[in-house]
Amino acid sequence: MSRGTRTVAAFLAAGLVAAWWLTEPRPLAESDLPDHSPVAEAGERIFWAGGCASCHASPVDGKRARKEKKLLLGGGLELETPYGVFRVPNISSHRQDGIGGWSMIQFVNAMQRGISPGGRHYYPSFPYTSYAKMAVTDVMDLKAYLDTLPSVSGRIAEHTLAFPWNLRRGIGAWKWRYLGAGPVIEFESADEALQRGRELVEGAGHCGECHTGRDRFGGMIASRWLGGAPNPEGKGRIPNITPAGKNTAEWSTGDIAYYLESGFTPEYDTVGGSMVAVQENMAMLTPEDRKAVAAYLKAIPAIADEARR
Repeated sequence: MSRGTRTVAAFLAAGLVAAWWLTEPRPLAESDLPDHSPVAEAGERIFWAGGCASCHASPVDGKRARKEKKLLLGGGLELETPYGVFRVPNISSHRQDGIGGWSMIQFVNAMQRGISPGGRHYYPSFPYTSYAKMAVTDVMDLKAYLDTLPSVSGRIAEHTLAFPWNLRRGIGAWKWRYLGAGPVIEFESADEALQRGRELVEGAGHCGECHTGRDRFGGMIASRWLGGAPNPEGKGRIPNITPAGKNTAEWSTGDIAYYLESGFTPEYDTVGGSMVAVQENMAMLTPEDRKAVAAYLKAIPAIADEARR
């Protein structure tokens, strides 16, 4: 082997080592958890704010679960995307098929680091980039609540993804760019409602996952935060919900809060599409929470609607 060949081989080896290091899962340690005794009742609030049942409740006849089945979190919903088919897992309290056997640190790592108990990266179809912005204590409370829900048997099949999307290791590099615990919007005001609204919208509520456009790598475009995006479930667009949005521009804070509670707009129209499930979940929150969400949406930067350009 010539000297030049050896040099090239050394560079390639170093590059492979660097790539392996960059893409390695980086979980939290047990010692990173705060000293907190989880409260299931508090976790129920996070459950509804996060809309966990909207995806994880076992579908009936291929459709999303009805109200009476929302606490049976056996998974199975299939999400068709340009990358392939993602299948929503069982997160019931079943100790083998669900997450009932997970430790608290395993649950926190899944929610906030996108790492499975087996040490693999989760695909960001699971919105951990939003959940990373939640308070760890809220995540711990959520686990306590999930453990009180019915056990549902049945393990869900793996995702069906084409190459190279079926290579999970590369998600580690993606996380360097898109996964962070810092807030999307910084407020100078210390107003409690704004802070609470930010926690709900940016974190547990993961509103940006649908309402924010994405770049070519599938990451949310921060400069277009909540400015509307193509519908991930099919035709049409998810609306702009910044103060410049078609509806939110004219709605007051009270209008938005009432819409989240009742499903009725100020024009006496009713919520439709995938927003129906979101509204039903938001109706389970306290009036203070819904007002906080509304206050946040009215306070964030206005983003011009792309359809009007």
